[in-house]
Formats: sequence, C-alpha cells, structure tokens
Amino acid sequence: MNYGVIVAAGKSERMGPEVDKAFINLGTKPVLCYSLQAYERCPDIDGVILVVRKDRLEAAWNMAQMFGCAKVKKVIVGGARRQDSVANGLAQLSDEVMVVSVHDGARACVTPWLISETIKAAKRYGSGVAGVKITDTVKSVEKGLIISKTLDRTTLWAVQTPQSFELSLLKKAFQHARKKRLTVTDEAVAVEMVSKEVRIVPSALSNVKITTPDDLALAAALLKI
Repeated sequence: MNYGVIVAAGKSERMGPEVDKAFINLGTKPVLCYSLQAYERCPDIDGVILVVRKDRLEAAWNMAQMFGCAKVKKVIVGGARRQDSVANGLAQLSDEVMVVSVHDGARACVTPWLISETIKAAKRYGSGVAGVKITDTVKSVEKGLIISKTLDRTTLWAVQTPQSFELSLLKKAFQHARKKRLTVTDEAVAVEMVSKEVRIVPSALSNVKITTPDDLALAAALLKI
C-alpha cells in the first residue's frame, strides 16, 4: 500500500496574524481541499493521514467528508515543528504501507500525476522528491544586503512536495534526526543523513506553495478559478 501524509498544522505567520492559510478559501474551496482532492484522484494512493492543528480537527474532517475525500482515513493533531507533524503522521501507518508520500497542504496546485511520479521513483530508488531546476542567478548574502558570492546555478534545484519514500527508510531517517536532536526543514534533509542517494523528480514552477497573499492570487490564476 501507498499512503499520503498531508501536513497542514503550521502557523501561517507570513500570511498574517490569526490566519490559517490551509483553511483560506481559494475560489469555492479551502486551500487544503485541493491537495486532498489531488490525492483522492491519484490511483497510486490507498489512503491519507491528514495532520492539522488541534483546533482544526473537526473542521478538517468535515471538509474531507463534504468534498468526497474518502481516502482520508484519519485526521490527527500535528506538532510544534513540521518534522513533529510528519512523525505523528508516520506513527499512524501500519506495516502494510510500503511507500509514504508527504505533502505540504499549502501546495494547492499539486497534480495526481506528480504524486504518482514521486511514488514510482520511491518504489524504484527508495525516494522521489519533487523539485525544479533553478534558472535565476543565485547570490549568497551572509550579512546585511551585501553579496558574499554567486552560486553555481547549474547544480541547484528548488525542492517542493510531494516527497515520497519507502516507509522504512523515512522512519529510519526520522529516528536518526530524533536521536541526534536535529531540526530538519523537510523529509529529504533527514533521508540525506542516512542514505547516499535521494532522487529528484522533475516538477514545475506551477506547483507553488501558498505562503503570502500574492501566492494565493497566483494559485487562483494557475488553477483558473
């Protein structure tokens, strides 16, 4: 079996005070609903664990039911950090699950095709992480607004979600991070510490993460709503 763990337990600080971006309306549906429906339509997903803030448990479950997301099996409480929320989701998976696909609920433009591609890579290589090659010139600014150096963009990728892995590998990576008391910004960082190869799956810039009000407008344009 392959399961999705969709995380939407963040504070949304850059969207504004008291704003939960996962539950902001994007067209006629909440932002989070688009990710849930993409996983619902993905033929390679058997079930979904949804991770939200404690005060959103009922609202999230009602949303899944209202919009026909039958693959959502559980809605659980997240943690203080992203890695804590993902770990809570992983703890809900049985030994029958072979591949887990972790996705940020703020990426509303994700497609069933991209989810499947990352899962296929995880089955073949152990990992499949959505990402896009960086085409802009990238500068390192270590202090103030003064450029320290220019990075070689030919080797740089911007990593997104979904990030899919063999469940045993991702659990091993999270156990290592917990043992070392490390904070990791995404699942790939954790897996890089215990595996020599983490596989990129080419994605598109349209798989935007909604972080600011401008991103909300961009996502609406991309989804044509």
